[in-house]
Amino acid sequence: MASYDVIIIGSGPGGYVCAIRCAQLGLKVACVEGRDTLGGTCLNVGCIPSKAMLHATHMLHEAEHNFAEMGLKGKSPSVDWKQMLAYKQSTIDSNTKGIEFLFKKNKIDWLKGWGTIPEAGKVKVGDEIHEAKNIIIATGSEAASLPGVEVDEQIVVTSTGALELSRVPKSLVVIGAGVIGLELGSVYARLGSEVTVVEYLDTITPGMDAEVQKTFQKMLTKQGMKFIMGAAVQKTEVNKSKAKVHYKLRKDDSEAVLDADVVLVSTGRKPYVDGLGLEGLGIEMTKRGQIKVGKDWQTNVPGVYAIGDVIEGPMLAHKAEDEGMAAAEQVAGKHGHVNYGVIPGVIYTHPEVANVGETEATLKEAGRAYKVGKFSFMGNARAKTVFAGDGFVKILADKETDRILGCHIIGPGAGDLIHEVCVAMEFGASAEDLAMTCHAHPTYSEAVREAALACGDGPIHM
Repeated sequence: MASYDVIIIGSGPGGYVCAIRCAQLGLKVACVEGRDTLGGTCLNVGCIPSKAMLHATHMLHEAEHNFAEMGLKGKSPSVDWKQMLAYKQSTIDSNTKGIEFLFKKNKIDWLKGWGTIPEAGKVKVGDEIHEAKNIIIATGSEAASLPGVEVDEQIVVTSTGALELSRVPKSLVVIGAGVIGLELGSVYARLGSEVTVVEYLDTITPGMDAEVQKTFQKMLTKQGMKFIMGAAVQKTEVNKSKAKVHYKLRKDDSEAVLDADVVLVSTGRKPYVDGLGLEGLGIEMTKRGQIKVGKDWQTNVPGVYAIGDVIEGPMLAHKAEDEGMAAAEQVAGKHGHVNYGVIPGVIYTHPEVANVGETEATLKEAGRAYKVGKFSFMGNARAKTVFAGDGFVKILADKETDRILGCHIIGPGAGDLIHEVCVAMEFGASAEDLAMTCHAHPTYSEAVREAALACGDGPIHM
């Protein structure tokens, strides 16, 4: 029986980061993982492979639509689907092997297999039981489905199956207009699929800035994606190599059917806690099936912690990473901290969409007086140079103190630009602080500065 200071169950972004941080703090660490490779959903069948596909298809889009205008003449490239999948796999292999190297470097034991917790202080993997002073659950999440929608990962797929299709479908129906559905929908739209998104609500990307939602939907529609809003999917039917999606419009209860070669179910994710033995341990759960934890990420059972998608909060890899580092600090007797008010979100379509902090809706609901600074990328020289002038930066600041409360970006490099605002918010900066900071020209980041200027006397280039 091996004994450890801490055993982490799950090697996704939360788990492997937590394991490495624990090792850096001098603890004896093991990490339980049942996959053949480390990295969890994110590195194997989520964040990383989807970004590879988004990059490849964006290059295709550029070649088909913008190369000629730049004087790059020639036949548009054809798609070698098998090679594109091989490229995607190479990115997975590179990243997962990198985590394995980091485990060896930090002397972290990989306990290969699926873990269960028979009692506090013990983790069973296969036939072996290992002792641990502390156990951290980081088992992540799995795709959620709908009643009447049976996933087979061939015709009716989750994001996992969508990244492994044997061919590019002629028609793709996406159920759910959230991040995953829009990212993968845009991948296949660029590859020539007829993509139709069916969404229960009246807006895409629930919870985001309303102006971003409207602008984003218009842009995706311009790119060829179709949207059916306010539609409740009733069921799917599969017949040989085809599928039918039955839905009902909420506004008038009218029913309709869509034919598709492939149906992508992207209706959110749910915590993956099956087989851990939580009920036997007496661990408290929320009504939504999440593990309930305190401010120190410890459950009601002493010595058992949980982080990432299995607990409350946005299901984001970087949120899990932050919690992994913080939980490691707690276990090592230090003080871990996560600022949940400054966790950015990014959609990696083209253009990218990014946000952090409050929206106008949440500020109005809270009754907080605020001001808006907005700047269009059409006023940004660098963006116009690369055919990326659509979109804008919007900064929300406190009306009295000028403190930055939130930021919403739709445009080129939004996923990177948002972090300037994140750092500013961590330091309690005002919009004027951002506006008075010199930004290199020509860069996309100047649009952020101009939006900050718009919170005061006004932008220069608009």
